[in-house]
Amino acid sequence: MNSFKETAIRISDMSFAYAVQKGGATSFKELLFKFGKNAFYYQKQVLHQINLEVYQGEVFGLIGRNGSGKSTLLRLISKVLYPTEGKVEVFGQIAPLLSLGVGLQPELSGIDNIKICSVLLGRTRSEIKETIQEVASFSELSIEDLSMQVKRYSSGMKSRLSFAIATAKLPKILIIDEVLSVGDIKFKEKCYQKIREIKEAGTTILFVSHGLQDMMKLCDRAALIEDGSLVKVGDITSVIETYKEHNNNIQVNK
Repeated sequence: MNSFKETAIRISDMSFAYAVQKGGATSFKELLFKFGKNAFYYQKQVLHQINLEVYQGEVFGLIGRNGSGKSTLLRLISKVLYPTEGKVEVFGQIAPLLSLGVGLQPELSGIDNIKICSVLLGRTRSEIKETIQEVASFSELSIEDLSMQVKRYSSGMKSRLSFAIATAKLPKILIIDEVLSVGDIKFKEKCYQKIREIKEAGTTILFVSHGLQDMMKLCDRAALIEDGSLVKVGDITSVIETYKEHNNNIQVNK
């Protein structure tokens, strides 16, 4: 019996594909005959008929090998991409941490990025001033650091800035995609503590990480995705066990 009452995210019969170029025409005649017949492109299926429901207030993990479709699914939920078929419904404002540096403008300073991201997240002018102070405090980036162009930042600095911006004000839905895979251990633990606090405050969290121990500590439920298809949805322990079994079978069959 599910203890979470309200739906935060509902995905119904959703598939996603994108066009891949086969190669250009070798002559003008070939171009004329093939024009308009999709002869130069084919559809690559990334996700197949996904049905999934995430409940308000839970930490939900997405597990799978690289290239399985996890990050694409998060981009569809974040409305960065749109499904080829089916629906993705989100009930609440999203603060996405899709991957390192995504959403940050490299030519602008850290402070300017805080302002832009805050506006996109619907924060008021007074809230933006508070956000700058909160981001500086949590990220442990100095005013000198925040005044620099983001393109001058190290990977760890980008991670600190992205996480601090997204969590400065309590979001309804927080998406974290491997953004904590860089940086020092002390700051990572600080981020995980922040995630726990956000969870206790009722925020729904979608979490992608290859750190299975971290997922065991944080997640309530999870979904296993393989080759763009949903293999299993359930409690975090059983999904991780299935993931390990599938990985062992793949290694044996190689």
